[in-house]
Amino acid sequence: MLCGPAAADFSAVIAAVKPSVVGVGSYQRLRSPAITFNGTGVVVGDGLSVITNAHVALEFPNTELKEELGVVIAGEGTAFSFRPATLVGIDKEHDLAHLRLGAGPPLPALKLGDSATLREGRDLAITGFPLGMVLGLHHVTHRAMLSAITPVIIPSASSRQLDARAVAALQRAPFNIFQLDGTAYPGNSGSPVYDPADGTVYGIINMVFVKGLKESAISSPSGISYAIPARYVHELLQRKAP
Repeated sequence: MLCGPAAADFSAVIAAVKPSVVGVGSYQRLRSPAITFNGTGVVVGDGLSVITNAHVALEFPNTELKEELGVVIAGEGTAFSFRPATLVGIDKEHDLAHLRLGAGPPLPALKLGDSATLREGRDLAITGFPLGMVLGLHHVTHRAMLSAITPVIIPSASSRQLDARAVAALQRAPFNIFQLDGTAYPGNSGSPVYDPADGTVYGIINMVFVKGLKESAISSPSGISYAIPARYVHELLQRKAP
């Protein structure tokens, strides 16, 4: 257990990180509740860019119901607010999405680091919303160690263990993901994985997409958490909006 100056420093980093971590969801005026939550996002760049998982962003919006995509910002106590955003970039291969906030001031942004510099054994942290808005929109932070850097998918021992999604992934260029020993839940999808010393982001938590590929051959899925390296976030941010 941490104590003394190190614990105090980490507390300060968490306090600095929290304003940059938002919920990702939708708003529909006639719905109850009007605001829904689907995952976590992190503010980067100029304070108007939000990175999350593609599967989180693509669930919204339903234009027929006049549903609006956006971010949910935690306030004091149980308060929260909604801010509209536009989906300007998508990377389905790495399950990443780039949202741009509309009218309003920039939010505090976190710095993206060079994920290629990470080595196994590195101490990291995760901040997000593992329970969504079930008990209120409250940031939750977990420590994590980079326990392995592994391929996103491995060949199955039997063709019976393959599904269409896994076959398609095997046909694409392979890439490595971060395997963490920290705890993350579905609501954490899109959460930043960062250096607990200074808040620099090195990855984005991904639970649904990676587990569907990585653990498809396991009868009892593990509690391992996974993250997409930040190098793919850099690449997505460099793409021109359609």
